[in-house]
Amino acid sequence: CTTGPIQCCNSVVSASDPDASILLGLLGIVLQNDNLLVGIGCSPITVIGVDSGSCSSQPVCCENNSFNGLIAIGCDPINI
Repeated sequence: CTTGPIQCCNSVVSASDPDASILLGLLGIVLQNDNLLVGIGCSPITVIGVDSGSCSSQPVCCENNSFNGLIAIGCDPINI
């Protein structure tokens, strides 16, 4: 993961998904590519292999995590 910390997101959907579209709109974010994956409800995974650092949802690596976990943009699912 070279773009930032590994994130654990409640859901990972296309930017065209209705939930993602609403959040992107509320934040004033306009994306050129509706096929980008976005993570919703994300938090960084700080310790791998420890219960507090595990992820029961989808672990991802995202390009833009600057929205306090509400949404992360340009995500790629990873296996941990």
